[in-house]
Amino acid sequence: MIEFELYYYAIFLAAGFLAGFVDSIAGGGGIITVPVLLASGMPPHIALATNKLQSSFGSFTASFNYIRKGLVSLKEVYIGVIFTFIGAGLGAYSILLMDAEILSKIIPVMMVIIFFYTLFTPKLGSKDRHHVLKPNLFYFMLGITLGFYDGFFGPGTGAFWTIAIVTLLGLNLKSATAQTKIMNFTSNIVSLGVFIIGGQVLWLVGILMGVGQILGAYLGSNLVIKKDVKFIRVFFLIIVAITIVKLMYDSYM
Repeated sequence: MIEFELYYYAIFLAAGFLAGFVDSIAGGGGIITVPVLLASGMPPHIALATNKLQSSFGSFTASFNYIRKGLVSLKEVYIGVIFTFIGAGLGAYSILLMDAEILSKIIPVMMVIIFFYTLFTPKLGSKDRHHVLKPNLFYFMLGITLGFYDGFFGPGTGAFWTIAIVTLLGLNLKSATAQTKIMNFTSNIVSLGVFIIGGQVLWLVGILMGVGQILGAYLGSNLVIKKDVKFIRVFFLIIVAITIVKLMYDSYM
């Protein structure tokens, strides 16, 4: 069993709160929590497993709040949940068979494209548009691919979901953010199940951070519900930019 100094638990709680707040609005909470967990001295596989536990609290809270406030309906997205579940399961079980190093080089480039596409399309997500793909086809394709990606690698999944929902389904950013959280929660739970079976989770740390996640996600999701799309867009761009810097530093430095 890994033991920590008392002050570390305060840091874990604070990191969970901040990550839950950020993640519920724009995704990217992992860029806060994973470095904190690794800095505590945890082995990488345990840090990633514990991160899935704590992030599940936040994604569930945000999803529940969005559903409760009518921003998204499970009837609209259940097909996406099913295929995200399947994709995440395949991804999680493939983690030992695939080389994540290649993806770690490609993903920052994809994030840069998303950033500039959003930056130079100021009206993107400001209102609902006609969909490019029919919903069932969209949820099948994106559920399998992004579910798989989140199951075995993960960084930037929320941003990919949000932009895909806005550009291909034609929803506004507020609705896209709500749907993204439901898909994130689905893939988080599947990945967490794999890690639990493997006995890799630090339960005390994960649950403590989960409490912070619940508080942060509740506050952040309420902001999304109350604020206009412009606020979400700015926050989204900031988080994607930070994620790009973090991923490029990890991958190329």
